Amino acid sequence: EEAQGSKAPIQRLADKVASVFVPSVFLVAFVTFAVWYFLPAQSNFSRALINFVSVLVIACPCALGLATPTAIMVGTGLGAQSGILIKGGEALEKVHKLSVVVFDKTGTLTKGELAVTDIVSGNGFDEKQVLSYSAALEKNSEHPLAQAILKKAQDSGITIAATEKFAIVSGMGAKASFENKSCLAGNRLFMSSENIPVSDWDAQAEKLAGEGKTVVFVALEKKVIGIIALADTPKASAKQAIENLKGRGLKVAMITGDNAGTAKAIAAQLGIEKVLADVLPGNKADEIRNLQAAGEVVAMVGDGINDAPALAAADVGMAIGAGTDVAIEASDITLIRDDLLGVPEAIRLSESTMRVIKQNLFWAFFYNVIGIPIAAGVLYPSFGIVLSPEFAAAAMALSSFSVVSNSLRLQRVWKKKRDM
Repeated sequence: EEAQGSKAPIQRLADKVASVFVPSVFLVAFVTFAVWYFLPAQSNFSRALINFVSVLVIACPCALGLATPTAIMVGTGLGAQSGILIKGGEALEKVHKLSVVVFDKTGTLTKGELAVTDIVSGNGFDEKQVLSYSAALEKNSEHPLAQAILKKAQDSGITIAATEKFAIVSGMGAKASFENKSCLAGNRLFMSSENIPVSDWDAQAEKLAGEGKTVVFVALEKKVIGIIALADTPKASAKQAIENLKGRGLKVAMITGDNAGTAKAIAAQLGIEKVLADVLPGNKADEIRNLQAAGEVVAMVGDGINDAPALAAADVGMAIGAGTDVAIEASDITLIRDDLLGVPEAIRLSESTMRVIKQNLFWAFFYNVIGIPIAAGVLYPSFGIVLSPEFAAAAMALSSFSVVSNSLRLQRVWKKKRDM
């Protein structure tokens, strides 16, 4: 309802034109009356009045006013039927101007169903101890990585101990006190910020990351005791959606808090060249603004709480319907189904709708360019053709009918393209 009642920028242009058009028509009508009444060769009050009224009637800008809102109403309705909820006419118009589409990785491009694949322990510790410490830390976190580690510990029959002073460090990891010992679990950036050396683990971490796995370092008392690797797989629709976007000439990028190795491994599977890795949640919006500053028109596709600022900062924010409420609220478009093919479909819907709007505006203007001179009587002296007010009214109604019909034609065009 909000989208169908909103105005796209192109509608505001039509409103500005109409604000000039209406007084101009009154001027033409008065000039018509004067020509037919005051010129000696034409001096005829009845004919002057008829032509005056005909000009006003045929120039009624109904078609101009209907050109945009009818197409937007049909476009947003078709989007809703296809599982694409568009919040406003402005978003519908902007989508077809996009030059870059940025995808969040975890939960958007990938299934977000992580599973522990490898546990590597350090000297003096075994794999079960590494998993036990990390599970104790992660049991209070709702992050997908934490949930996967917790599930692995539960499946392994590990009793998860209680911790104290638990704290989440956004985009990095978590820390707590365990049996009066400082315990941390998180990414390399987190370890560096806590001055915990990780150089001895570089080779193993890079090997796992190169396999497309996310690496979590587990540290006890300022020393890394092991690493846990987790894997996530791309969604079935991700590769095809990215191919479709590239086929439209759009650039595709991926943004993630994961390290570059893991991010590039997933990107390589999907055919994404531009990867923005090691990006903290608070910096995602900054990366979007950097792209905009470079002259790009940017769409951001995400699903999580930490994607909300980037969704709001993008020219067009697209939220996955299976994502968080705050991401959906911050976005301009919501894809109800957890299907990334909705992204190129939304762009195609925008292109089709804008094409219909432009056709409507063209015919509305073209109709007036042709109709007003005829109503003014320019054909009468040579051809004896004059347009009476009742025929002018019929012609005006026909123009509105043609605009509405053209907008409804979008339904048939959209259905035909979807079936192809």
